Amino acid sequence: MKYYFVIIWQGVILMKVAIYCRLSEEDRNKVNREDDSRSIQNQKTLLLDFAVNKGWEVYNIYSDDDYTGSDRNRPEFNKLIQDAEKRKFQIVLCKSQSRFTREMELVEKYIHGKFIEWGIRFISVADNADTAVRGNKKSRQINGLINEWFLEDMSENIKAVLDNKRANGQHIGSFALYGYKKDPEKKGHLLIDEPAAEVVRKVFSLFANGYGKMSIARMLNELHIPNPTRYKQLNGIEYKNNKGSTSSLWKYSSISHMLTNQMYIGNMVQGKYGTISYKIKKTRPRPKDQWFIVENTHEPIIDRETWNIVQSLIRQKTKPFITGKIGIFAKKAVCINCGYTMRSSISRGEKYLVCSNRHVSKDACIGSFIKVSKLEQIVISELNYIVKKLSDGKEIYNSVSLGSHNAKKSKLEHLHSRISDYNKKIEEISRCLKQSYVDKVKGIISESDFVDLSRNFNVERGQYSNLVYSLQQEAESLNSELSFRSNRYELIKNYSVVETLDRVMVEKLIDHICVGKRIKGTKDVPVKIYWNF
Repeated sequence: MKYYFVIIWQGVILMKVAIYCRLSEEDRNKVNREDDSRSIQNQKTLLLDFAVNKGWEVYNIYSDDDYTGSDRNRPEFNKLIQDAEKRKFQIVLCKSQSRFTREMELVEKYIHGKFIEWGIRFISVADNADTAVRGNKKSRQINGLINEWFLEDMSENIKAVLDNKRANGQHIGSFALYGYKKDPEKKGHLLIDEPAAEVVRKVFSLFANGYGKMSIARMLNELHIPNPTRYKQLNGIEYKNNKGSTSSLWKYSSISHMLTNQMYIGNMVQGKYGTISYKIKKTRPRPKDQWFIVENTHEPIIDRETWNIVQSLIRQKTKPFITGKIGIFAKKAVCINCGYTMRSSISRGEKYLVCSNRHVSKDACIGSFIKVSKLEQIVISELNYIVKKLSDGKEIYNSVSLGSHNAKKSKLEHLHSRISDYNKKIEEISRCLKQSYVDKVKGIISESDFVDLSRNFNVERGQYSNLVYSLQQEAESLNSELSFRSNRYELIKNYSVVETLDRVMVEKLIDHICVGKRIKGTKDVPVKIYWNF
């Protein structure tokens, strides 16, 4: 039963009407953000005339400018609903039902539900929707469905346009990545922002030279260098990070994300996150095989050689000494007896490498042990010997162990084989998915069975796609290393007489080092170096 609360003045019933206006997405033409658009002005004029002709008293005009019909957080819309619940008026008047909402769910909730409960009549002028007219409900529901379909189609069209721009390497983000700025002359293109780029280079250089991520963050904070969020704000950009933090400090996560971002080598990487649906604006991570990666779209800040070194160090998951700096041989030295990676330790100010397996159990391995300074001198001595042989024009193949080179080639072939196998499985799953759809259409399987099958197929296909992407990344890394080896003469020529080592040199020149246990009765420790050339 409907209840309308009315005011009677001099025997005349005065109906209070609330006018609601909303900007049409196709009709943005404001000069200033504070100004009403022409669309809003036209709506107000139309609806005021309509209300006056009907003899209704206008309680209030609610106007949402720059909001879509699917946005449930429209401030004036929500204020209208609150006032409606308090019965402050008896009529809600709009230009069309779609101005009120484009969602069928809200049509049913308010127009066909709460408004009737609160004794409020809904009228839209353009499409003749009126809850006081019997038989009008079906047309309102049809309008609601059409508006819902419009929203979905519009969402898909916008997504297709944006995906096309991503696929063409155009930057579509609201803000440029730290280290870059938007090109004012070319939309979708990035330019290097030199002050920030210098910090990015410093971060990569420090990490390549053995400093841990937390140590780098601490160093930047001690130098009072603002983090990316604060840097943007200081440069007049209205930017807030996803977590809403206002801190200007660098953190471990900031350094970690920077060191793995391909944008810094000139590749445009977009589409890491996607919305759940056009109705739900929350985002979630997308599988890596769905990312948009376009190479060489802008000038790189980090050269490929430095990038490859840093990615190799990250894959090794090296841990720093308590001093905050990663040892120059971290993840490079292995026990010659059991093959386990040697662990870094410090005793009385001296750095050592010890067999990690021996550390876990004395019976697991006879153990290996060497001073870092001693191993450094052994490596320097052998490297200088190789360089001298090369400068004398003598063959050095017998002086260099190339066993790891052949092992990497074999591993690369194995990776390509696995990638091929997984791609075949993905194709097979796609065929099964298509066949199950045909079976559903023919009535061989039920709708619910098809839904279950398609869900399982899609999960399995996604898992294989992620495996393929991971293996492809590993294969690319191996290809880079093997290509690096092919230029071994040019690599060694860069060094004359080596006096000290750093982490970058070790990463470039050495694949791994096998270290044995000190020979009894001597100070000699068996060491075998596997070079990267």
